[in-house]
Amino acid sequence: MSGELSGQVILLTGGAGGIGRECASAYVREGAAVAVIDRDGEKAAQAADELGSDCLAVQADVGEGPEVEAAIQRVLFHYGKLDAVHNNAGIASPSKPLDETQEHEWDELMRVNVKSVLWTTRSAIAALTASKGSILNTASMVGVMGQDNHAAYVATKGALIALTKAMALDYARKGIRVNAICPAGVWTPMLEKWCSEQPDPAHIRHYLDDIHLLGACPRGDVIADAAVFLLSRRSRFITGCMLPVSGGAELGYRR
Repeated sequence: MSGELSGQVILLTGGAGGIGRECASAYVREGAAVAVIDRDGEKAAQAADELGSDCLAVQADVGEGPEVEAAIQRVLFHYGKLDAVHNNAGIASPSKPLDETQEHEWDELMRVNVKSVLWTTRSAIAALTASKGSILNTASMVGVMGQDNHAAYVATKGALIALTKAMALDYARKGIRVNAICPAGVWTPMLEKWCSEQPDPAHIRHYLDDIHLLGACPRGDVIADAAVFLLSRRSRFITGCMLPVSGGAELGYRR
């Protein structure tokens, strides 16, 4: 797919590590300029430096509206346009049922995983309208299927899936496509942390390998390849799509 994103400017939140870092690498490989937005400014700068090309690192907490507005204005000043926003930043802890979840834990998950999309959309909608661009949200199969012992996180991913549909309906008239990508398990630092919170971490690692019908729990490169497609012209007639990149996990978890 060489050059699938040639000439595009993509704003990627949570781009300094995990799935975001894999997506940033894939976007650059396909010809895009990438603005890596992350609350860890040092890691964002390191990622942008390693990516080379015309990449920009911006430190921002995506759950804070003024920081997001300032970040997007900096991106627009630097590049002069914006073709896509990939809302990838997210947190997954704590791993608890709902009655054990503290209010501050619930609020923080909603702030980072869901409210951040409000802020990026408000700040980027004019530029995306001008470019007839696209929005990609990193959701999760747990937002479709549910997951035990992880209620607040599941709620945020379900909300993100519903938001993707609503946004696709609202912004089609502006020529903006809105889609979501839905991994099952992907080995990232965030998933490693989730595993450590489980009653039997060793068992859960075997479980995560087993649920993916096409083989072991993957790395982020498989998500990045699908993300490239959803931001490319090859998906120009696709909007409101929740694309599973899950190795068939949704067909039935194996024990």
